[in-house]
Amino acid sequence: QVQLVESGGGLVQAGASLRLSCAASDRTFSSYTMAWFRQAPGKEREFVAFISRKGDITSYTDSVKGRFTISRDNAKNTVYLQMNSLKPEDTAAYSCAAAVWPDSVVRRAPSMYIYWGQGTQVTVSS
Repeated sequence: QVQLVESGGGLVQAGASLRLSCAASDRTFSSYTMAWFRQAPGKEREFVAFISRKGDITSYTDSVKGRFTISRDNAKNTVYLQMNSLKPEDTAAYSCAAAVWPDSVVRRAPSMYIYWGQGTQVTVSS
């Protein structure tokens, strides 16, 4: 069972940048498709970004396109989420998730992922 540990969250002002990291314990990290989700208080968990096993396919929710970038380093068993031009509405607990699928189809539903990190809080003040 793979363990995922996020880091990099914090309190920033609007317009600032943060880079989240998600480190996996599994040496077969390159076999997992990865995603970032977020959940604000009182709201449902929301898909943020997806990256395929090789990192050649990415997908984003519309509200973060052009501002967030997902990437991965399979040699370091780590996936990243670079967040630029942060807005107060980006405030949420961000979690990474992993899934084992034999393809690179973009999957946005949380139920499609079997491994989850504990989350890291991102708070953006106006």
